Amino acid sequence: MNRGATVLDDRYPTRLSDLPALLERADPTVWDDGRVPGPLSADELAAHERDGFVTVGGLLDPAEVTAFSAELHRLATDPLVRADERTVVEKTSSEVRSIFEVHRLSRAVAELVGDERVAGRARQILGGDVYVHQSRINYKPGFGGGGFYWHSDFETWHAEDGMPAPRAVSISIALTENFAHNGCLMIMPGSHRTFVSCVGETPAEHYKQSLREQEIGTPDRDSLRMLADRYGIAMMTGPAGSATVFDANCMHGSADNITPYPRSNIFVVFNSVDNALQAPFAADRPRPEHVAARERTPVVGGSA
Repeated sequence: MNRGATVLDDRYPTRLSDLPALLERADPTVWDDGRVPGPLSADELAAHERDGFVTVGGLLDPAEVTAFSAELHRLATDPLVRADERTVVEKTSSEVRSIFEVHRLSRAVAELVGDERVAGRARQILGGDVYVHQSRINYKPGFGGGGFYWHSDFETWHAEDGMPAPRAVSISIALTENFAHNGCLMIMPGSHRTFVSCVGETPAEHYKQSLREQEIGTPDRDSLRMLADRYGIAMMTGPAGSATVFDANCMHGSADNITPYPRSNIFVVFNSVDNALQAPFAADRPRPEHVAARERTPVVGGSA
């Protein structure tokens, strides 16, 4: 298996042992002490440093929510988009679960990704220029939208994409109201400080399965219990138009949605241009470009 780096280069070893481990984070959360200007206040940066996430109320106004909701519906019902490899359907139904590289499929989403309200927050946290590592739309329809089991995104990006350090941040922008009962995002506050080294070797083309339901790269129950006891669990509820900005190594997940109330969001991952992907640390080959971009063109205002 191609590890992409020597053991000495890998500060976050995972999927290499039969025993899980909890490792202390070796990198900052807010880079360059937040000296890059942006929309986040000093208090918000401090909250992100402390908890690994910050919530943003009213990132989109009602008119924008309506427009982006219509765009999500257009994409989900477009036969060409549905047939594209970037579209993932639910494991137990034909409902669209996610559409990846959505900023390449939608001009409206590309403009939003480049908006200072979005990319500006990522630059501020990561200390400089950023590029889009991944973008997607997540749909969680009522009466059966599937959840996402507990995981650290960075564990996957490190193992399968070759991301060296957790110098990446995700922004989840709600287009429907997030209730505690319709599968909202859950985060363990402060868990970004602890890296969970997972067990299990990465299968070939693992992404095809994991994007529907992830098993390899998810923490064992004892580790999850320890993290939950240590950090607790916060539920990211809020109205349409609100957003959650969270660190790449936050332990997070969401439950199935068995309510009548759908939940959908635009999800963008920004990586620092100084955190270039290497060969995967625990997989035979990199995941496709639409899942993990290797081209590092910096996001500038109004474009992505």
